[in-house]
Amino acid sequence: MDNRNPRDTFFKKKILNSKFIVYTIITFLLSITTFALSKITFILVPFAIFAQTIFLPVLLAGVCFYLFNPLINYLEKKGNKRVLSVLLLYLVIIGVLAIVILSVIPPLKDQVQSLVHNIPKISHDIQDMVQDASQNKYIKQGAQSTNTDIDKVFKSFSGHLNEYISGFSQGVLTFIGTLTEVILAFAVLPFILFYLLKDGKDLPKYIVRLLPNQTRPEAKEIFGDMNHALSSYIRGQIFVATCIGVLFFIGYLIIGIDYALLLAIIAMLTNVVPYLGPIIAILPAIIIAFVMSPFMVLKLAVVWIIVQLLEGKLISPQIMGKSLNIHPITVIFVILTAGNLFGIVGIILAVPGYAILKVIVTHLYQFIRLRSSMYTDTKKVKKEEPTPFNIKPREEK
Repeated sequence: MDNRNPRDTFFKKKILNSKFIVYTIITFLLSITTFALSKITFILVPFAIFAQTIFLPVLLAGVCFYLFNPLINYLEKKGNKRVLSVLLLYLVIIGVLAIVILSVIPPLKDQVQSLVHNIPKISHDIQDMVQDASQNKYIKQGAQSTNTDIDKVFKSFSGHLNEYISGFSQGVLTFIGTLTEVILAFAVLPFILFYLLKDGKDLPKYIVRLLPNQTRPEAKEIFGDMNHALSSYIRGQIFVATCIGVLFFIGYLIIGIDYALLLAIIAMLTNVVPYLGPIIAILPAIIIAFVMSPFMVLKLAVVWIIVQLLEGKLISPQIMGKSLNIHPITVIFVILTAGNLFGIVGIILAVPGYAILKVIVTHLYQFIRLRSSMYTDTKKVKKEEPTPFNIKPREEK
């Protein structure tokens, strides 16, 4: 007797088994949602302001949660109460921050002030060096052989250099202008992080309870995969960036380049962006080395190559591994697209956002595949049904 619901059978045969209908429904729903949101933007403005206000504190708290949560879980397994473990962690963090503030902040502040003060001089020195190089007879002969206007190239280079220096100066001033917002975010961070470390591990359970019973196992698996992807990326990227910053600082001290601490911190922060970060970090170092001497540029190149080899062959494979399983070309395209859409925030969140989206799309694909016959092989021979000619005789007891 067939106990299947006729409506359920019709839905599976006519809807889930039709690629055209499934893709049409998905496209239609996305289009309707986009159109509806575009018509009610005035309603969404308060929500957008609220999200923008809490975005930075929540983002920092989430990063710290994935960084410190394994330690809290370990202490809890050893028999310590979770609240006491969090308070102990806070005491350790306060001690580390005190050491960093006393030892790192003063020289970093002096180097930033010195660099901002010397930016016009650095720009003038570079232009003089390029002007002197343009008068070299060998360069003139090479330009004449290639029919190149050396004066036009020099003017173009000077214009681009002034734009870059101006943009760098404006970036420094913009960072100083937004320092108040960053300070407020760090002031709220300990309170958000405390409750995340205390109750954050139970948050997926509370969300799953709101879902229908049939979807709870799938939802638990999705949350588990998302948590694994985010934790692997955040912890790995922070450790890799820290190692890169330390290696660059040691290398800059060895070669004797100016602003070694500042350049190393820039390299550490920009290394959060895969593939593009090291290229961005090396540009200010090249300018400063070029002003000091051409030989300093050569020494900087040696340091940069050694650090990149260590990062690519030793550090990243050991720490990051292949946890996200994302092709490098995909990572570059995702970063470029997110940067054009959302700016610097999009560049930073591109890879983890893509990892979360990949988990959701993968599970959605599996959901459709298990409940639809669109992906079954029609060439397979159907199971032989019993007929009067192939029914096996019943065994006698």
